[in-house]
Amino acid sequence: MSLRDLYPLPDIDPSWTVPQEFDAIFDWEFDEGRKTLMHLYQKGKDMQWDAVNRIDWTQELDPENPMELPVEVGGLYGSPLWERMSEKDRIELTRHSQSWNISQFLQGEQAALLCAAKIVQQVPDLDAKFYAATQVMDEARHVEAYRMLLKKFDLAYPMTHPLQELVDQALRDSRWDMTYLAMQVVIEGLALAAFGAIRDMAQNPLARMVNAYVMEDEARHVAFGRISLKDYYPQLTQAERDEREEFLVEACWLMRGRMTDAREVYRALDLPEQECVEYSENSEIVKLYRQMLFQRIVPIVKDIGIWGKDIQKTYEEMGVLQYANLDPEELQRDDEAKAKEFDARRAYVEAVAKASGEGNVSAVGHAE
Repeated sequence: MSLRDLYPLPDIDPSWTVPQEFDAIFDWEFDEGRKTLMHLYQKGKDMQWDAVNRIDWTQELDPENPMELPVEVGGLYGSPLWERMSEKDRIELTRHSQSWNISQFLQGEQAALLCAAKIVQQVPDLDAKFYAATQVMDEARHVEAYRMLLKKFDLAYPMTHPLQELVDQALRDSRWDMTYLAMQVVIEGLALAAFGAIRDMAQNPLARMVNAYVMEDEARHVAFGRISLKDYYPQLTQAERDEREEFLVEACWLMRGRMTDAREVYRALDLPEQECVEYSENSEIVKLYRQMLFQRIVPIVKDIGIWGKDIQKTYEEMGVLQYANLDPEELQRDDEAKAKEFDARRAYVEAVAKASGEGNVSAVGHAE
């Protein structure tokens, strides 16, 4: 079954072609590479995993609240429209909203797959090519995992236009660092925070597990972008750094506005689109969530040296400037530790099930 068959919206193209013009660069040095990147490359090799075997796919989603998230986190919760809805309609809105969210994760992961493959060809240094090659495999695995998760929803959504616009820029730009900046910093930085919200707030074990394991990889990908750009940007002129800063300002505003704007859901359910968008835009829970989404991006942007007055003003207006002092490496270590906790819980439940002769590990996510 194709996921496109599960789209509730009509006339969705089966594919998307992005023309590209860039040079594929060979590195004839074959040197030892930078220690930081070679260490990350070794971690990328050591931490490969199989989405089919590491995740217990016998677990199911909840039919009414698939990921078992608090109902209060819904963008329309408490609105006049929500109050007028029947319980059946609320359940359908919840199911569609959560599917839309996971669908954007899936769409973003395929975009990351293509961007990582572009980086392998385009980045000039062999150590970066080595690491980017491990990321290609990681992103393929993430697409596989989210595709399997969405089949459990029996519902999926296409890529939103703002995400498509940013991905288009990342793939078309002939400068390798702009692909890093769009994908490794902005898109994957936002995604990391969104994955973390589900990992930490959802009660459904399958949804938590998928996002925890994907986060473990994504934290390395963001570190890869941070290390590479931190080395490269001091070599640029001030005018070139200013151009990158302008791009970041525009990209951050673009994605901030649409990471929580599920207007495709409102259309699919024949809800009053403008009323829904306006309520969600002004919802306090949505405002808090939007701020939280930037906790991974802000410290990385500061660390890579694109920290002029315009980007600082942008983050101040968004209410996220306080994240500048977070330690990206500490956040990465925490993501890896939490993924290992899921492995430990599953191993414990499997051992208990084996000892009791049940062989059922479906409770793994609830075993704290």
